[in-house]
Amino acid sequence: MTTLRTWTAVALVGALLAACTPWRSDSADEAAATPSAAPLTIETNVEDEATDVPVDTTVHVDGFDGELEQVDLVPRDGGDPVPGRIHGVRWTADELLEPGTTYILTASGTGDDGKPVTTTTTFTTRDLTLDEQTYPSVAPLEGETVGVGMPVIVMFDLPVRDRAAFERRMHVHAEPATEGGWYWLSDHTAHWRPKRFWKPGTKVTVDLRLNSVHAGEGIYGQQDQLVRFTVGRKVVSVVNTRKHRMTVRIDDRVARTIPVSTGGPKHQSRRGVKVIMEKHESIDMDAATTGVDSTDPDYYNLTGVKWAMRLTNSGEFVHAAPWSSASHGRANVSHGCVGMSTADAAWLFRQSKRGDVVRFVGSQRRLEPANGWTDWNLSWEDWLEGSALADEAA
Repeated sequence: MTTLRTWTAVALVGALLAACTPWRSDSADEAAATPSAAPLTIETNVEDEATDVPVDTTVHVDGFDGELEQVDLVPRDGGDPVPGRIHGVRWTADELLEPGTTYILTASGTGDDGKPVTTTTTFTTRDLTLDEQTYPSVAPLEGETVGVGMPVIVMFDLPVRDRAAFERRMHVHAEPATEGGWYWLSDHTAHWRPKRFWKPGTKVTVDLRLNSVHAGEGIYGQQDQLVRFTVGRKVVSVVNTRKHRMTVRIDDRVARTIPVSTGGPKHQSRRGVKVIMEKHESIDMDAATTGVDSTDPDYYNLTGVKWAMRLTNSGEFVHAAPWSSASHGRANVSHGCVGMSTADAAWLFRQSKRGDVVRFVGSQRRLEPANGWTDWNLSWEDWLEGSALADEAA
């Protein structure tokens, strides 16, 4: 009996202890160990109600503790939204900002707690005068068909001091793919040329993403530019000043040999590779535009010169010169231009485009750099040295 009472007592004590202990499940233990899910936090690099925001700001938005799903950046007074993309936790604008514009930035997403979050930020950019914006003009023109020697030319009305910042956003795309590069003639002018002459039929797109890019010294790019052009057939001519002949090759086949007269002893036509810059069915030629005074014995003033095509800034043209017909093919008597019969000049004019190549040989006078589109007189290695990014490429 003693043994039975002892066991019963022990069992009763155990039951009482169990009744005094709170009951816990495994799931309750896990819940106590797991912190509550966090809401989405949205941050941006521009402050709400900010004014005088620099136009070269690249707006970005970050989303933490959740998923950033939608971001819209639009001018308050209408206009196209600023495009952008989400990568990971960040949305980044693809374009810079317009001056003097109020923007509304709306960002939304869902937090780790499953709840939606939307934030709105309003800010205004600094206004710019025209004296603080540089405008890029582009040649060739949209839709133009050009010759195989045509460079891409970008001219700025105000100086670009930070050439590298601009060049990083100046792109030339060609089909078929074509190797080429930029060369800065000055803070106002940059040229892009292929390593070799363009292949006929090439389709080219010039894509300048310069709007609001800082050009240095408080000046910003005024506008993006998108220009498309096509390279036509290959027309390359050689003017031999000693033999008084111009040989015109079309797609590498001799199409015509033309008797010409070039610059006389005092005004030799410059030797080197030139490119047709302008075409005029008729033009007046006044020596005063090249710095020759009207009292100078070398002064001339010709009206209605037919079938004229400019080759240099200094005034060398290819044109009809019926007044010197006795010298065509025999002697050089011009002030530097290439003169020929009216019939030959009209034929050449019809065959030619801006960007066609005219190479001069036989003269002792060299073509000066930048006296026209003289790009092809530089070696490829020297050309690459003219890039603002030459040090980065080395």
